Amino acid sequence: MIPNNSVGKTSEIIGEAKIERDEWGIAHVSGKTDADAIYGMIYAQAEDDFPRIERNYLVSLGRLAEADGEKALWQDLRQRLWVDPAILQENYATSPAWLRKLMDAWAAGLNAYLADHPEVKPKVLTHFEPWMALSFTEGSIGGNIERIALSQIEAFYGQRKVAMTDAELGRILKEPAGSNGIAIAPSRTADGHALLLINPHTSFYFRAEQQVTSEEGLNAYGAATWGQFFIYQGFNAKAGWMHTTSGIDNVDEFAETVVQQDGAPPAYRISNAVKPFTAQTVTLKVRQADGALSERSFTTYASEHGPVVREEGGKWITVGLMNRPVRALEQSFLRTKADDLRSFLLVANLKANASNNTLFADSKGEIAYLHPQFVPERDDRFDWRKPVDGSNPAAHWDGLHSLGSLPNVLKPANGWAFNVNNAPWTAAGPDSPKETEFPRYMDQAGQNARDAHARAVLEGRRDFTLDSLMAAAYDPALPAFDRLLPALFAAHEGAPDAKRDGPIALLKGWDHRWSLSSTATSLAVGYGEALWARVSAQDDGDEESLWERMNNRITDAQRLAALDDAVNRLVSDFGSWQVQWGVLNRYQRNDGAITQTFDDARPSTPIPFASGNWGSLASFGAARYPGTKRMYGTNGNSFVAVVEFGPKVRARAVSIGGTSADPASPHFGDQVDRYARGDLREVWFYPEDLKAHVVSSKVLTRMREVP
Repeated sequence: MIPNNSVGKTSEIIGEAKIERDEWGIAHVSGKTDADAIYGMIYAQAEDDFPRIERNYLVSLGRLAEADGEKALWQDLRQRLWVDPAILQENYATSPAWLRKLMDAWAAGLNAYLADHPEVKPKVLTHFEPWMALSFTEGSIGGNIERIALSQIEAFYGQRKVAMTDAELGRILKEPAGSNGIAIAPSRTADGHALLLINPHTSFYFRAEQQVTSEEGLNAYGAATWGQFFIYQGFNAKAGWMHTTSGIDNVDEFAETVVQQDGAPPAYRISNAVKPFTAQTVTLKVRQADGALSERSFTTYASEHGPVVREEGGKWITVGLMNRPVRALEQSFLRTKADDLRSFLLVANLKANASNNTLFADSKGEIAYLHPQFVPERDDRFDWRKPVDGSNPAAHWDGLHSLGSLPNVLKPANGWAFNVNNAPWTAAGPDSPKETEFPRYMDQAGQNARDAHARAVLEGRRDFTLDSLMAAAYDPALPAFDRLLPALFAAHEGAPDAKRDGPIALLKGWDHRWSLSSTATSLAVGYGEALWARVSAQDDGDEESLWERMNNRITDAQRLAALDDAVNRLVSDFGSWQVQWGVLNRYQRNDGAITQTFDDARPSTPIPFASGNWGSLASFGAARYPGTKRMYGTNGNSFVAVVEFGPKVRARAVSIGGTSADPASPHFGDQVDRYARGDLREVWFYPEDLKAHVVSSKVLTRMREVP
């Protein structure tokens, strides 16, 4: 026992965690128990970027306005429609004992970090409670709740009219929030070992690269979303998993018929029955300009379908989505210990993955594409993309689909499976699920430009290696322009103008591949952006995607005008319409701020790859910012890894920038050049390999107060 300053209390040692960091600053954490390892894992994350951990939990707990003030109020209220701290505390109390131990260790690790680093000043969260881990259980970027328009939350609960923003209406060109995943079976590899591409496309610095190991069977390496105690996209010694954002339709809106009765609370109708809305008071704290906190209280409403999020045509619109925090946290952690497809599927039966497709590979040579497992069964006669009549008893959720009824691909004979945020109907070539055999709500994304690109690098090849898979992930083709440019050329031939001859000739001579020196890439991307601006302004209720409209519903005059816009923008900014892509497309990180301010006068790195909107597998979502002429990337390729499951697992990886958010750290930007080249570094997975590369080591002692 160790004496404690608290009167009548002592502390006892309950475990230890070791943090070893390699030459890239990556934390390799080990402990005797899973709880020991989690304690060290989250402590190491806090060392690298505590502000992002805190921000993620301010968002997930609905407390961001306590730091950011009024501008975060409606985001907090949206979160609190589903997240009730009192219920999460009850969920914690009834969680399995093994999971409570992990949550306890998680909170203790964060609190120990803050105690050990008094110079770190949290904005709000000065102490973490174990139950808080249940507020943030899926590691994906942009949870399902973010589909709900904040403007309409404000309109309904603020009792005023608020117009939807262009971003909410889908009128702003933005980088697809998703990822690439490719699994290759031994029949398609040179060495007879399964391969896996792990390529999340997120906002930059969204995840930490770590390894976490225990004597209880935990040994996972990969990307962990800041503040979470599981490897979200990664691998262990026998198996690997990659999640991609899904087009599944499992977030539904219900148009409730409101019944107002004198002296009675608001109610809604289901068939011939009238039921009162569940009402709850939500009180939020809001940071004021002088630093003080004020309180705002709202009465929120929910039907049996879900919380009310807006009013439309006299109906109250409620939303149903997955809200299973305990099962979601169980599934997220347990799958990291699965060592083959069978055990991975057993974990998937928890059915608490709502937003992610999964690409899987293991050392047995098994590969798979898995659809999200949280899929409510519904009557397919309804169009679930739109609000359904909440009073119709046929328009309801009827349990969850079994795994066997989902469009999964298990051990496909063709030898590969992939997903690039597209529909699953091309996931495994001829062995793909057939769209006609499944309900329409299984997908609402359709196909995209990266779909054709992925199939092109996979089809017909039987000699994949770790290095050639890496090369495929960085293949420079931009297949969107295979469709976009011929119509432009035809438009120019139909209405020739000498001022366009030069730009048209440049684009005609281009191979539709990005490179740093390519001037055609700069012009083509500018043309695509100008085209997008024109079609996105169309709002006639048609259900065609913007991608389809760019090809099908644009006039020749608009095409030529879009080219003129692209030319004029380049001339205005750079004095010429022939600007090398590397001059225009840049990476810059000036400080550790969560939101960067970009500056053309400050150093930056040229990046050769382009936006996923144009079919680039290596995605780099860049845009101009106030005061800049260059484009700076903020999302896309963030963590990239290729993994080979031989007798010993082997992997190569790179993380955007580096592992630390501290500009003074050598690991703030030490991976940028490798990132830009697509030159992934070796991963030191086994202790005997790591040993020669350890540059720092520390042992953390887990303590517990006892009477």
